[in-house]
Amino acid sequence: MVTTKEFRDYVVECFSSLGDILCRPMMGEYLLYYNGTLFGGIYDGRVLVKIVESNKKYGMKEEIPYKGAKLMYMIEDLENVELLQEIVENTCKGLTKKK
Repeated sequence: MVTTKEFRDYVVECFSSLGDILCRPMMGEYLLYYNGTLFGGIYDGRVLVKIVESNKKYGMKEEIPYKGAKLMYMIEDLENVELLQEIVENTCKGLTKKK
């Protein structure tokens, strides 16, 4: 199942309170960046973030974004803006920025 533009728009709206969120198309799906850091994406109508030590405390469900990819965590509650912001910020803290 390919992610629809409507779902992408909904996800971007959910993330809008964070400020510097960028959503880039990639092979029919979307990559998500926060302050320039790639932290996750939208895959088959699911919002997934990279697994890092700093976001394991949220107990999110592990999912595979596409065949052959590493496991990622799925964010299920996009409506909880405070939790969403916390997950994204903690995920990015555990990632190194590309130069």
